[in-house]
Amino acid sequence: MMDATSMKNMEKELLCPVCQEMYKQPLVLPCTHNVCQACAREVLGQQGYIGHCGDPSSEPTSPASTPSTRSPRLSRRTLPKPDRLDRLLKSGFGTYPGRKRGALHPQVIMFPCPACQGDVELGERGLAGLFRNLTLERVVERYRQSVSVGGAILCQLCKPPPLEATKGCTECRATFCNECFKLFHPWGTQKAQHEPTLPTLSFRPKGLMCPDHKEEVTHYCKTCQRLVCQLCRVRRTHGGHKITPVLSAYQALKDKLTKSLTYILGNQDTVQTQICELEETVRHTEVSGQQAKEEVSQLVRGLGAVLEEKRASLLQAIEECQQERLARLSAQIQEHRSLLDGSGLVGYAQEVLKETDQPCFVQAAKQLHNRIARATEALQTFRPAASSSFRHCQLDVGREMKLLTELNFLQVPEAPVIDTQRTFAYDQIFLCWRLPPHSPPAWHYTIEFRRTDVPAQPGPARWQRREEVRGTSALLENPDTGSVYVLRVRGCNKAGYGEYSEDVHLHTPPAPVLHFFLDGRWGTSRERLAISKDQRAVRSVPGLPLLLAAERLLTGCHLSVDVVLGDVAVTQGRSYWACAVDPASYLVKVGVGLESKLQESFQGAPDVISPRYDPDSGHDSGAEDATVEASPPFAFLTIGMGKILLGSGASSNAGLTGRDGPAASCTVPLPPRLGICLDYERGRVSFLDAVSFRGLLECPLDCSGPVCPAFCFIGGGAVQLQEPVGTKPERKVTIGGFAKLD
Repeated sequence: MMDATSMKNMEKELLCPVCQEMYKQPLVLPCTHNVCQACAREVLGQQGYIGHCGDPSSEPTSPASTPSTRSPRLSRRTLPKPDRLDRLLKSGFGTYPGRKRGALHPQVIMFPCPACQGDVELGERGLAGLFRNLTLERVVERYRQSVSVGGAILCQLCKPPPLEATKGCTECRATFCNECFKLFHPWGTQKAQHEPTLPTLSFRPKGLMCPDHKEEVTHYCKTCQRLVCQLCRVRRTHGGHKITPVLSAYQALKDKLTKSLTYILGNQDTVQTQICELEETVRHTEVSGQQAKEEVSQLVRGLGAVLEEKRASLLQAIEECQQERLARLSAQIQEHRSLLDGSGLVGYAQEVLKETDQPCFVQAAKQLHNRIARATEALQTFRPAASSSFRHCQLDVGREMKLLTELNFLQVPEAPVIDTQRTFAYDQIFLCWRLPPHSPPAWHYTIEFRRTDVPAQPGPARWQRREEVRGTSALLENPDTGSVYVLRVRGCNKAGYGEYSEDVHLHTPPAPVLHFFLDGRWGTSRERLAISKDQRAVRSVPGLPLLLAAERLLTGCHLSVDVVLGDVAVTQGRSYWACAVDPASYLVKVGVGLESKLQESFQGAPDVISPRYDPDSGHDSGAEDATVEASPPFAFLTIGMGKILLGSGASSNAGLTGRDGPAASCTVPLPPRLGICLDYERGRVSFLDAVSFRGLLECPLDCSGPVCPAFCFIGGGAVQLQEPVGTKPERKVTIGGFAKLD
């Protein structure tokens, strides 16, 4: 039982969000929030819903509810204030007009919940389809009793002054004194059977009734999360739903609520600690906000100072230009004034003309004539000495105004987008990303990665992190083989860290990567093999025999097999490498074989007859029957015209059989890259899709000696070895004990 102090502290939980007063006959909305019945009717009325505000007949009539018998001192229900309703309806919910006459579809009534600020659907029946929250009513009544200061409950039927009520009637929904109770419950009438109760200010039905069928609810529909009666249970509305007795729902919900409440009450120290932390955060927020205001003010003042300084310098330049022009114009005015009649120059010239001494005149008039000639020329070609326009002093501040208009707080970078086409895992993991087009810039990035194929440990997932990565790509060195890594990236600038990118999952190779170069010293017709300078790509150019085969389809012809080997031989351990085959290749075989057998078979060997010749078999046709159980010296995967041949189309000695024997002949599309995994100790070779690491074929192999990578060409074709992600390794002839670097 809660004490008076606790009851008073929870007063805010008992206030209607519309009228901000104690709940009176609260209704439970579909969003689980509560609102007074009178407030709900008022809200729907404001929205134009007429006739959907509940069924008035559902409320039992009482003597106290009639105007003739209502006590003058009975406190009336305070309706919600109109201004508050207007604010509620204008807060973004919109309007929902009433149902139009002749509408084909039933009207769906929407109610704007003031608590969650969302629109909830009430159905066709409106408020009449909602349950009353009787539990909340009881809590409100207990709260009123706990905070009341000895105020007595008065009889609602007495004439003024009313007496103190001694009885209450749930059927009549009124409180009575002894005399009024006898008066309104006369002996021999049906009202005489009403059972008196203690006087109260709130009358509730004895049990929760179904709003649809006026029956007591007995079950709970878990699918609809709604209490139902026996009639609701058999209706189609709840057909196929999971329905349980209300007792089971009561016990389950009570246990959950009790457990949660017990946990909260048992962690009051944690709650108090978090409150202190939040209060400290509030103080830091106030201080940080004030500092941010000062910083912004200082920066804006700095901009103002720069603008003021620039203004002064520009005005000074205009002033100097103005004074220089005025000086030139003043001098020109003085020159023109000297040309006026009676002025100094003209008068002096007139006096000189009066000179009769010819030598003296010539001496004096020579200089005067030059001055008069210049004045005459200036008069004939008159132009002001300076322009009055200052158009060259106009400022173009459009760009600056745009920058000032767009001046805003620095935003954190948006979530980067990982480039899945350029991101891959080989000997190392190469991760590439970019920022969205309109994202704020990032100063540096943080990369987080972890393995997903390790047993999960309690607690949050542990990420490995690389901080302050510059650029938009990075290398993650020495990943574990045969693992799945998940990676993500986020940017950072002065505003802080942005959101993480979407996670990307990468499969690492199943074995340590074998680095090697192509060696064209072995094989025949080496003039048809073009090996790149870095010795990581080879192209086979079809020669004359293939052209002759195309010319004489029905006659015998000779086709050559061009072979190129890797310059590295494996003697132990597990190794993996990948390559890309040109989809337009006519016939290419990718695989491995014993170094001695490869050199013996292809060094100086003659051309073979028919394209059906299989370079995979190290035995002639007569010896194959005797060595069926022996592991073949070669294992190749056949590729042609963008397809991979799998199954019994090749010799079993070539290693083109599955684990359980030859499979049916079939072809699969050629992936962008092929992976080859060699297990020397087990004598097995696996061919994989190097992008998804999906297995294509697993073959046996004779590993009694060094094993080399090999590539065979019949007709045109091209193969490109996958470049190592890290630094290119030094060239080696043989390797042994290859393992991942630590």
